[in-house]
Amino acid sequence: RALHELYLCGLSLTLTSELIVAPPSHQIRQSAAVMLRMRVKKHWKKISPDHRERLAVGLLLLSKVVESNPEPFKPHYRQLLQLFGTVLRDLDNPTAMYYSILTLTAMTAYTGTEEMNLMRSLIPTLIIALRHLIKADQDQASEAMEVFDELMESEVSIMVPHITEIVHFCLEVRTRNTTLTDSLRVKALSCIAFLIRLKSKTVLKQKLLNPILQTVFPVLSAAPPPGEEDPEDEENSNEDDTDNESPKHFAAQVIDTMALHMPPEKLFHQLMPLTQACLASDNPYERKAGLMCLAVLAEGCADHIRTKMLSSMLQTVCQSLSDSNQVVRSAGLFALGQFSEHLQPEVSKYCAELMPLLLGYMSALNQAKIGHVTKAFYALENFLENLGSEIEPYLPTLMETMLSALSNAENLKLKELAVSAIGAIANAAKEKLVPYFLPVIESLKGFLTDTRDEMRSLQTQALDTLSVLARTIGKEVFSPLAAECVQLGLNLTNTIDDPDLRRCTYSLFSAVSTVSPDCLNPHLTAITTIMLLSLKSTEGVTVSQWTLWLQTLPILTTQDVVLYSISTQFSVENAYIDEKEDTFMLLFLRPALQKLLGVVLPSFLEAVHSERERQVVMGVLEAMNAVLKACQGEALQSPGRLQEISQAIRDTVCQDGGGDEADDEEQQAEYDAMLQEFAGEGIPLLASAVPAETFQPYLNELLPLIMNKLSYTVADRSFSVGTLGEILQSLVNVSGGRACAGKLSNQLLPVLVAGVRDSDSEVRNNSVFALGALAQAAGPLVARDYPMMLSLFSNLLSKEQDRRVIDNLCAALCRMIMSNMEGVPLEQVLSMHIHSWDIIPGHCLP
Repeated sequence: RALHELYLCGLSLTLTSELIVAPPSHQIRQSAAVMLRMRVKKHWKKISPDHRERLAVGLLLLSKVVESNPEPFKPHYRQLLQLFGTVLRDLDNPTAMYYSILTLTAMTAYTGTEEMNLMRSLIPTLIIALRHLIKADQDQASEAMEVFDELMESEVSIMVPHITEIVHFCLEVRTRNTTLTDSLRVKALSCIAFLIRLKSKTVLKQKLLNPILQTVFPVLSAAPPPGEEDPEDEENSNEDDTDNESPKHFAAQVIDTMALHMPPEKLFHQLMPLTQACLASDNPYERKAGLMCLAVLAEGCADHIRTKMLSSMLQTVCQSLSDSNQVVRSAGLFALGQFSEHLQPEVSKYCAELMPLLLGYMSALNQAKIGHVTKAFYALENFLENLGSEIEPYLPTLMETMLSALSNAENLKLKELAVSAIGAIANAAKEKLVPYFLPVIESLKGFLTDTRDEMRSLQTQALDTLSVLARTIGKEVFSPLAAECVQLGLNLTNTIDDPDLRRCTYSLFSAVSTVSPDCLNPHLTAITTIMLLSLKSTEGVTVSQWTLWLQTLPILTTQDVVLYSISTQFSVENAYIDEKEDTFMLLFLRPALQKLLGVVLPSFLEAVHSERERQVVMGVLEAMNAVLKACQGEALQSPGRLQEISQAIRDTVCQDGGGDEADDEEQQAEYDAMLQEFAGEGIPLLASAVPAETFQPYLNELLPLIMNKLSYTVADRSFSVGTLGEILQSLVNVSGGRACAGKLSNQLLPVLVAGVRDSDSEVRNNSVFALGALAQAAGPLVARDYPMMLSLFSNLLSKEQDRRVIDNLCAALCRMIMSNMEGVPLEQVLSMHIHSWDIIPGHCLP
């Protein structure tokens, strides 16, 4: 009887498997499903253990069939879930459990509401089954644990009632006495990070933060096996070959996710004692763990650190740079790079303390491990990018170091790092880099004419830096070399088949077009031919990506070719898609612009409304803002487009961002604030793209949402007044902008005046800027408020210490004069200007 049942089960699975090749009739499919369910489930306990093991062959087939084509099985999901519940309780048959879990994973994305309760009830059984599967086969258990990722990605509500059980199971995997594979430990840590990202407030409510931290910190601070090093600390390692699948990497990722999705006050209360204990340890790997923890906090908890902890944290990081152990020094450099990237502009105020430390590292480049040097350059570049004119005193030493590396270093990676650093220096120094321009160019030209394969990465970086120089060094300096740069780019694309190289070449063409567009004319046919070939190539492109390109390629048929720089920033997966993205950034056809916008903008709006991953939504909003900035009113020609974009911004700015229970009023994570800032940046772009009277109704709905943030954190206040200032500045040059600004003045003046008196310099800076923008936009309509504004500025100037605030104050006075000279007592204002020159020479607008 048992063998007969097995035969029928196998027959039904065979029939079901034919769905892949040639779908049978509905009756056959139904019969197959019924036979599978009834013949196996009803008689399961009657089948001998040996036959149950043989039944796993049938479950293997089922898992492959469902994985290949899950949708036709949807009518039978409920019955299959009941079957899996039975199989998962047979703890003596791990192979059958394994294939059942694989099938469950494949089904999850297609599960409907009818199956949700049944699937939710399976979670405890699933956890028990995974525990036993770990004992039987760790590789199979690691693969099976992906069911949690799929459940969280598809329907996290299934997991919510069991979050405590799941977290404790994952922590148990990490702390088991038996030796477990790194893959299994990584899966457990990844699952915890995923749960924190989706349900951080539930994790806090269930008091799971401390158990997670107590488990994660030993992983983060573990020393490598005797005689070995962590991948990032190994000799000749760099960021490209670092093992990003190690438990230590994912332990840091868990803390990073906490920082992005949990209120800083609650996180720091439990996290900092563990971090401080590590920093004070005699064990270098524990000190490294403490610094790595500080580093990954920089992005998610930026506002909290900037306003409350920056000085003490920087002091700790700076002390680590002189640690006796290079492992610790490398971690300190990474932390400094993170701080420089995410804690601006406050970090730049410590220029006098940090630059000598960084320059000290630069003086011994050839003696250190390349992985260590890479971190030093990472910290240096991030710090320099935001330094601006304050880079000038350090420019001779910096350039001497970089030029020495370019001419003397044998290590190509070191040359690549130096070339990249020169790009960062150029962004800060701009025209001040002119004395060093010719030797830099000669080195770059040498790299770009070398045909060796090992030069590829260096050549890509050289093209990027050349593009930066074209945009920053000044037209007069770069123009004589523009034609030669175009020829270098064409030579590379003609001789080397590399998507990254072509992508950077297109960027160089775009940069040159802003300096010397005429030099491109002789090469337009060659350039556009290469670009069209890039767009039409299917290499490295998935089916879904290729569908998008096919939708847009028909527009690329006309001879009316123009250079149109637009940053659409499509989501990319590899270098080939990067290449296509940068091709679109340079090559555009005006007659086809509306057709492309008709494809791109609806896709952006759909993603903003439906995408659950906040990082993706931020990327989409950034891309949409880039399109609005580049296309202006062209992007809003389609009927209803202005309303759709305004609604998307409104929905994003006013959402609670957490996705947890509605009555949960805990402080939003800073990551949600970042998402809302990306949305808010779209408002002034809309205001500048259409007549003021057209945008006024939407602005009236959006302004209260922006102003509501004035009562929140420092970052919220800064964002709010900064956005108001950019909106007002946008109204300066649009039809009806003056009347609109005049109407808004009564509403905005009290807010901006309060901002000028704020205790935070960033809020004061943005508020002063906004007042100047209001004066410029509204003109004589706010002349009655000039005495109050002048008095406010005079009082501020008498005590303000922040240079940026004083710069913007002077600029605001200039705008007031230009808009309504009669309302400004010029003699007194001139005295104020001269006084400001005494305070900060060289930092006032003329």
